Amino acid sequence: MTRVVIADDHPVFRRGLKALLDGEDGLEVVGDAADGQEAVKVVLDLEPDVVVMDLHMPVLGGVEAAKQIREVLPDIGVLVLTMHEDDELVFAAMKAGARGYLVKTTDDDEIVRAVQAIGAGEAIFSATIAQRMMGYFTAISSSKAVLFPQLTDRERDVLELMASGLDNPSIAYKLSLSGKTVRNRVSAIFTKLQVADRAQAIVRAREAGLGSPS
Repeated sequence: MTRVVIADDHPVFRRGLKALLDGEDGLEVVGDAADGQEAVKVVLDLEPDVVVMDLHMPVLGGVEAAKQIREVLPDIGVLVLTMHEDDELVFAAMKAGARGYLVKTTDDDEIVRAVQAIGAGEAIFSATIAQRMMGYFTAISSSKAVLFPQLTDRERDVLELMASGLDNPSIAYKLSLSGKTVRNRVSAIFTKLQVADRAQAIVRAREAGLGSPS
């Protein structure tokens, strides 16, 4: 049986959610709270498997409440169920340890399935939240892919190997290039990065996250 605590400052919503979840296959609502501070106390007292948490609550917000709960009970499943889905709140909740994020307009059946999934150790997010998360991480990947955009792809390969501590003959072997070609690439890198020598180029590369000290 998955034991659930509901934390929301609207009593009508709490009662409705309790009626929805209580008695569903494998679910039992064992407590509820009207604010974040009360949620922390109730959850730490009852140690449920899942806490369904609103974010905007009096006394203590849901993000901080989730953080405090997971500091003591790191295995608890926190499911955010809120009206708000802006990026700042989504990622603040994830950072606090939430394993799920749904909006209150979600269908009843989907809410039930989400609570069951969180209780089983899974993570679940609404479609709009998942798309937003993918967009965020795609943007991070894209920003990494265009490091030193003034360089060609091959020049960037040479720079990364330089930053890893390889000398020109080793780079030539690694990339199947002639020694002269590597020397020309290195010279072009110095010019495009506006650095005086190999050491300065390596510092620039490592500061940007390329290569690693040998």
